[in-house]
Amino acid sequence: MSRLPHSPLRLGVNIDHVATIRNARGGAHPDPVRAAIVAAEAGADGITAHLREDRRHISDEDIARLSAEIDLPLNLEMAATDEMLGIALRHRPHAACIVPERREERTTEGGLDAAGQHNTLAPLVDRLRNVNIRVSLFIEPDRRQIDAAKQLGAPVVELHTGRYCHLDGEAQAAELRRLADAAAYAASLGIEPHAGHGLSFGNVAPVAAIPELAELNIGHFLVGEAIFIGFEASIREMRRLMAEGRAA
Repeated sequence: MSRLPHSPLRLGVNIDHVATIRNARGGAHPDPVRAAIVAAEAGADGITAHLREDRRHISDEDIARLSAEIDLPLNLEMAATDEMLGIALRHRPHAACIVPERREERTTEGGLDAAGQHNTLAPLVDRLRNVNIRVSLFIEPDRRQIDAAKQLGAPVVELHTGRYCHLDGEAQAAELRRLADAAAYAASLGIEPHAGHGLSFGNVAPVAAIPELAELNIGHFLVGEAIFIGFEASIREMRRLMAEGRAA
């Protein structure tokens, strides 16, 4: 089950770090919901928001407002906890991406160990799927983890691109091949592969060229680039580079 080489590639815009800027000073500005609306106008296909256990950026109120006020599909990134499961079941986002989470990390540092946490994840995946929430597992580009996602019944995996983004030269090329192999393997099992973490204008095109990938989720770079060129312009430029990469 492989996607056509020039099939459209969706962009999910992560708005977490709009909330990070807001929370640095308190108050209501800048508003993540307003950022989601701008993202929609700029051509985003979906909005991603990570409700962390410590609420360091996105808040419960943000999730409630995003659920009620935006027309784009909402992808809720969440840890595999009873609290987050309850929030997802209450708001019914289009998708829930289960990610690893540690309080001391600055950002998500690697993929979920779906193989090692099968017994923890299985009931959570079942509960989400039973209410028609599309479940995604954020994993390393590793066949063992993809096999585990298949066993868990997750219809989507998001491949962690952080290692690719921090390498260069032949090491980066080798990691890109690893991502491409993982995407092809996931697709062969009937799993829709996505990718994300650390992607920027400078490194997105080779990832976008992987034909099996259906969606990229990008946030921190877009919010940072917005300081210089504006949020809408940063999203439009990312879409342009993704399209070039997909067509290459």
